[in-house]
Amino acid sequence: MSILVTGGRGAVARGLTALLSERGIRFRLASREPGTPGAVHCDLTDPATFPAALDGVRSVFLYAEAAAIDAFAKEAVAAGVEHVVLLSSASVLAEDAADSPLAASHLAVEEALLASPLTVTLLRPGAFATNARGWAHAVRSGTPVRLPYPGAYADPVHEADLCEAALAALTDPALAGRAYTLTGPQSLTFAAQLAILGGAIGRPVPYECVTPEEWKTGVEGHIPGPYADALLAYWAAHDGLPVEITDDVRRLTGHPARTFQSWAEEHSAAFSA
Repeated sequence: MSILVTGGRGAVARGLTALLSERGIRFRLASREPGTPGAVHCDLTDPATFPAALDGVRSVFLYAEAAAIDAFAKEAVAAGVEHVVLLSSASVLAEDAADSPLAASHLAVEEALLASPLTVTLLRPGAFATNARGWAHAVRSGTPVRLPYPGAYADPVHEADLCEAALAALTDPALAGRAYTLTGPQSLTFAAQLAILGGAIGRPVPYECVTPEEWKTGVEGHIPGPYADALLAYWAAHDGLPVEITDDVRRLTGHPARTFQSWAEEHSAAFSA
């Protein structure tokens, strides 16, 4: 078995390749950045890089880049690839997914792969626990975290669970060909997540409630306007409304999903001054 792992600079890809190495499973790491140590060049927007990356590969762990997905699927079939595990997003389950900047590219990749002869396994995480790193600068400096919707709920999933879920999907044929919605074990508001972070670092983490317009102005230059608007709309829709929690992490990994508290404790150094 030879597995191509795309997105070589990403946390999930790095964690997945570490698990594959521990088990002696052959893999090829791919990165869009030429010259990445230990990685073959594979830019998912550039079909010219696909043949060399896919040569001799039977399974692929794929990040959801829609720009050249039809060409990628065609080249994968020609290379003899049998199975693709896609890191998609739970956002594709929304009624307006095709029109949402947060979901449209993931949905387009899913549809292209499902229309191909490949066996496709869809991993659809909700909120990544690591999104909390966006608060790290404010937390370290002791300034309040600016929240437009402190009561908005999310389902933060630990990246280690995503890595283990991907490993299981790639190596256990009984799990292939299905869609899994991956969540953490708790639906937590942003305010609750900050309280948990405060417990992990040993001091309260203050926040201030700002208007959506104030928040959007604060992230200008970091988050493109359409994505900022989509995030605000999502948070508004989940303000005071808990997110549905699934058991798919357990189904894939054999153990309960890791808590946000465990994530906060493991990453507390990133939030400490």
